[in-house]
Formats: sequence, C-alpha cells, structure tokens
Amino acid sequence: MDLATYAASDTQSRGRLYPDYQNIIRSPFQRDRDRLIHSAAFRRLDGKTQVFAYHEGKNYRTRLTHSIEVAQITRTICKNLQLNEELGEAIALAHDLGHAPFGHAGERGLNNSMAQFGGFNHNINSLKIMTRLEQHYPDFDGLNLTWETLEGTVKHNGPIKKITNAYLKDYNKIFDLDLKHFSSLESQVASFADDIAYNNHDIDDGFRAGFFSIDELCELDFIRAIIEKFDKENPLCSDNVRIYSITRNLIASMIFDLLDNTRHNIAKHKIQTTDDIRHCKNFTACFSQTMQKNINSLRNFLKDKFYTSSKIARMDIKSQRLVEDLFYILMNNYKLLPMQVRPHLSAGSSDAELAECICTYIANMTDIMAIEEHQKLFDVHYRF
Repeated sequence: MDLATYAASDTQSRGRLYPDYQNIIRSPFQRDRDRLIHSAAFRRLDGKTQVFAYHEGKNYRTRLTHSIEVAQITRTICKNLQLNEELGEAIALAHDLGHAPFGHAGERGLNNSMAQFGGFNHNINSLKIMTRLEQHYPDFDGLNLTWETLEGTVKHNGPIKKITNAYLKDYNKIFDLDLKHFSSLESQVASFADDIAYNNHDIDDGFRAGFFSIDELCELDFIRAIIEKFDKENPLCSDNVRIYSITRNLIASMIFDLLDNTRHNIAKHKIQTTDDIRHCKNFTACFSQTMQKNINSLRNFLKDKFYTSSKIARMDIKSQRLVEDLFYILMNNYKLLPMQVRPHLSAGSSDAELAECICTYIANMTDIMAIEEHQKLFDVHYRF
C-alpha cells in the first residue's frame, strides 16, 4: 500500500543510535516491533495489573493483553489513514512497557517515593528499558530501536515541555528526541487507540466482575441506543452476548469518528509532511467534540461505578502501600537488593543514584514478584 506523504517512511527514518545492518526482508519498524515482542519486559506485562490484580481472574485484562488490543486498533486506524502500520504497532506494543506493578496504584507509590528525586513516569521507564535495561547485544545496551519508535513511545501523550527526569535529560543529549514538538501521526494514533481499548475493555471487565449492569450502562444515551437496536434485531440474547454488542459497536464508532476527525484536521491544516504533523499546535489525530463528550461521560460512569468502588480502592491502597514499603526498606539498606541489581552501588553512592536503582528494580517487577519480595522482607513467618 502506498503511504500518505505525512506518514513515517521506512527509507527516511532518522535511524538508530548505534550502526546496525539493513535487513533484506524486514523494514526498520518491523524489526523494532519484533525486538519489542522478544524482550523480557514485554513478557513481564502478562504479570502486571491493568485494573484487576493478576490473581483476581484469568479472564480479566492484563497489561499485556491491553497492549495487544491497542496494537490491533492502531494498525486498523493506520491502515485506513495510509500511515506506517509497523511503526504504529511498535509504539502501541511499547507504550506501557515501563509500567510499574499494580497499574496506576503502583505508579503512584513509586511517584510518591521518588518525589524528591524527580518522580516516576512509566513512559520514561519505557525509554530506559528500550535503551539500557534490555541487554541482547554484545556491542550496546538496550534494543537499539529507531528514533521514530523511541520518540513516539516517549511522546505518545504529547510534547514534553519541561524535562525533570535525569535519565530522559541525559539520553536526549545523546539522541535528541525533539521533545518539545508533537510526535508522528502513527504515535498519536497509538495514543488514541489506547483510549479506545481501555475504555471498552473496562466496560467488559467491569460488567463481568459485577460492578454494574447493562441497565445501568444504558443510563448513557449513546449506549442505550446501541443496546435497543441490538435487542430489537436479536431478541432473547444473554447479557454476555449483549455486552459484546456494546463494546463492539463502541469500538467501531470511536474508530470511525477518529478517522473522520483526523482527516478533517489534515485537510484543515494542509498537512503534507511528517514535519507538518510535528509542528502543529495541537494533536492532528483526535476525536470530534461529540465523541469526546460521550467518552468523558463513559469515563465518569466507570469512575463512579468501577474505579472508585471499595473493592478496587482497597486493592489500590494495598498495592500502593506495598510499593512504598519496598522502596522505603531498600532505601534504608541497599544491601537488601539482589547482588545482580547493584553492581555499581556502594556505601558511597548518592541518595539519588540509590533511589533511581531501587525505583527501576521495583518498576520492572511483576505483581507476584512485588508481593513475594514484600513477604520476604516484612513477613517474619515467611521462609528465609
């Protein structure tokens, strides 16, 4: 398929930080995707919370299945906009690579613990994983991904006007990611595909976990319209089938709205090149005002019925406390860290160096790894 003039081109990539061979059967962005899929960090996403902790049930989304859903939606949108599907897919697969255990509760715990050292941001931890922590090659640390994949992952939520994180600041001096401007349209699509995926799979997971009923969902006019049409055409279906009709129709309507509105923005701003995309004052990819209003209503519904329910709140506070406990005890005695984690630490290491090492160690745990580490350090009855 011919790409649009504003799509990221394989042949015009800004390349990799370290010289690498050209592959005759895979494009640079295909190779990025494949390196990400084969990374240890990507496999660990299967053990990281999306909303429910890993042990709550195998039918609920994990951070891994969420990333796969985002990648699928990203490819669909990129194909219809004549964008580079492979770059979009790579960014989608990488976008949550650096998430802490226990989802946003774990991220809050690390951010609180790292407050005096610049905080914690999972996008920057994703960069650290891709550029340093994954060690597959003899000549360099990291996966040596293309500039476009790294830039798109770090900036998929928008430009970074103020750099407070030391790792991002140092890496940007080595491989300038143009942080003050918007990322590629492929990256922007991945960001909105993330919204589409989590809003809809949270409807599915929340309903199946019993947090709300279809009748309650129908308090939202746009959902009631979907279910009334479905029930008329398919009477006597079970609620398990009806909930799929809701998410299926919502995903489709969000995708079509994003496509239409993005095309409108491309025409309105006379977008011709990738630089035109990067230098826009706002996202080129976005929903219409009507769709965004519906999405905001859905988020408020999920917040009231699901995210802030006592069961989720208790799970979140326990998870956040667990992460903060781990950080505190390790900061006060770095010798509790595994030997392989502290090759460059010593009694003379600065607090900032120690905090960064501990933060990275905890952030890259799965839920079960964090729980077991907490038990080892705090439960006197746990085996030594």
